[in-house]
Amino acid sequence: VVEVKVKDDGIGIPLAEQPRIWDRLYRGDKSRTQRGLGLGLSLVKAVVEAHGGKVTVASAEGAGSEFTVSLPIATNLAAAA
Repeated sequence: VVEVKVKDDGIGIPLAEQPRIWDRLYRGDKSRTQRGLGLGLSLVKAVVEAHGGKVTVASAEGAGSEFTVSLPIATNLAAAA
C-alpha cells in the first residue's frame, strides 16, 4: 500500500460534519465563507475507490485536517491495466 497524506492548518471539520464531507456538493456551515463548490472531496473519493484504494480524514475543529489516500501497489502491471 502507498499512502499520501495532505495536512493543513485550516479551520478544521467538526466531527458531526465529517461523514458528509464526501457527499457531492456538500459544504459545511463554516466553509460557506470560503470559495469552492463542494465537489473536490467527492471526486477524490470516487477516483481513489475506482483504483481500489480509500481516503480518510482526521480533523478537529480549529486544528486543521489531515487527509490520507491509500492505494494498493500493483505488482503485475499487465493485470492492473
